[in-house]
Amino acid sequence: MTLPDDLILSATDEVAIRQHLLLVSLGKKAADLAVEVGRLLAVHANEWMDNQEIIIAGRRIAYVGPVGSYRGEVAKRVSYPDLSAVPGFGEVHKHIESTHITPDFEAELVLPRGNTWTCEASHEFANVNGPKNIEFWEKARRAGSPLKVFIQPGSAVPPTPWEQSGGYFGYDEQKEFLSENLSVTSLDEVMDWPSVWDPTNPGYARMWGMIRATFEMRGVVEGHGNGLTDLHDISAFAAAGLSSDHEVWALEETWDRLVRGLFTELRPFSYDAIIPGLLEKGLKDWSNIAFTTDDRSASDTLRDGATDHNVRHAIHYGLSPEIAIQCATINPARHMRIDQWVGSITPGRYADIVLLRDVPSIDIAHVYADGRLVSEGQTYTGLKTRIDWPDWASGSVNIGRTLTAADFAIQAEPGRTTMQAAISRPFAWNEDFAVETLPVENGEVQRDPAKLITKWSMIDRYRGDGAVASMFWTGVGPADPDTALCCSVAHDSHNIWCIGSSDTAMAKAVNRLAEIDGGYVLVHRGEVVAELRLEIAGLMTARPAEAFDADMKAFLARADEVDWVYAPAAMNRWKPGFPEFLIFATLTCSPWRWVLVAPSALCPEGFVNVQTGETHKIVW
Repeated sequence: MTLPDDLILSATDEVAIRQHLLLVSLGKKAADLAVEVGRLLAVHANEWMDNQEIIIAGRRIAYVGPVGSYRGEVAKRVSYPDLSAVPGFGEVHKHIESTHITPDFEAELVLPRGNTWTCEASHEFANVNGPKNIEFWEKARRAGSPLKVFIQPGSAVPPTPWEQSGGYFGYDEQKEFLSENLSVTSLDEVMDWPSVWDPTNPGYARMWGMIRATFEMRGVVEGHGNGLTDLHDISAFAAAGLSSDHEVWALEETWDRLVRGLFTELRPFSYDAIIPGLLEKGLKDWSNIAFTTDDRSASDTLRDGATDHNVRHAIHYGLSPEIAIQCATINPARHMRIDQWVGSITPGRYADIVLLRDVPSIDIAHVYADGRLVSEGQTYTGLKTRIDWPDWASGSVNIGRTLTAADFAIQAEPGRTTMQAAISRPFAWNEDFAVETLPVENGEVQRDPAKLITKWSMIDRYRGDGAVASMFWTGVGPADPDTALCCSVAHDSHNIWCIGSSDTAMAKAVNRLAEIDGGYVLVHRGEVVAELRLEIAGLMTARPAEAFDADMKAFLARADEVDWVYAPAAMNRWKPGFPEFLIFATLTCSPWRWVLVAPSALCPEGFVNVQTGETHKIVW
């Protein structure tokens, strides 16, 4: 009997695999490999077991017991008497797109760092090409990649009723995703809060359709509760069936969610405030907590680590190594209802094993994934898959025409010498926008460098009409003349954003971005001086992490030659110098209010309050 390759989950294959596996467990069929370890962490019991053997058949574990206790035949034995075995680490919520490398190269980056499975929060790629979303995330695994990707179709496709992107997910799409593919686990982070609570919101029916489909298929509905601190809002969030939240920044909002039944996913930048506080409160049960990366570039992973960094960081702030490991293994696996496949070193699960020289420091010696050795220290030794990405993945920037300076001009009313203008800035979550009086020259409203006011634009990259919406921003952008920065990474619709000190420079930057199929382009004093190509969906590149990192460093070196304005709002989300965090300044979820979106029939001028749907003129 030929067994399935056990790469893509299906119920039919699962039956055949487990029928064979149980015979191996009983010693009636031969096993492929025995891995002997000095000790093994049983995460269900939070106990170490000494001198254990892990019996593997195919990609799965068939038996775990004391060394020498297995009664069947084994083709090969390996022994690590001085190492401790813990389960492969998992990501409960991660945007692989934010690494800026494709899933095949992501595997080579994170597997040596212990990350053997990831729940991919897929609204980034889905907003670029929704119909191909599942196919995209399965390609590397189908080619043999040891990294398991569990797909979470995004609720934010599109992010709000006033945005248009390359995808649309509703009831029918979500039900099909969950019914046809066991690797699809959930509805990813419901983040447009007004479309959940307000029946008059144009997105209400679509959002509740996706939630209904997820309930019908017994999936998990993930949440995104940024800015929700009032107990009534948190209670409503939980009452709506949203099961989790990773948007926690402080101790009290974490506690308020935990005691109201929300699974809480902690990001490393909040550990210093949250983990010592939970320990001080005497939290006894950590099973409703997991660690999540959310967004981390390949450059940052090379420097800090992957899921291993999250675990190590938690231990640094006082959590016991055993509980920290549970928060990256069994806890997220149980929450996502995939613990029959991952999250523990137990029979029936994939043979994902992290072998540690030292547990408190998470010093990784080797990693096994799918029962194969895939790393020696930080070096990846597993199968290297290479995907020939089709045009639907690599040709996603469709502006459709050559833009000119006139496309970025903001016209004044005839005869006016000044105009009132709406002014915004990155991460402005205020109820209202600022207003300034700006000069008019040659019939166009001008920037005001003395007031640190520059121009910000959003350009549609899906329809092919090159529609542009522009407004004035303050506190950020290039101070040098004829300088512009543009990018096709614009959470979450991923249209193109551009900020610049002249309209001519902005047009030049965006036109060049279209030529390279997405990424970053920097125009300095009238010339294109740097570019970083992200040719896959305008979000990622099909190159190793080290190659991306080298190119990113070269880009940043040229960007450091620019004089960047730095006058952040009270809620500061970026540092002086190159404003890399502008890729998140385009978000339209709660608690954002007044934002500029790429123009469409849904919002022709682009300036909209995404909480209420109210629109306003850019100038008047």
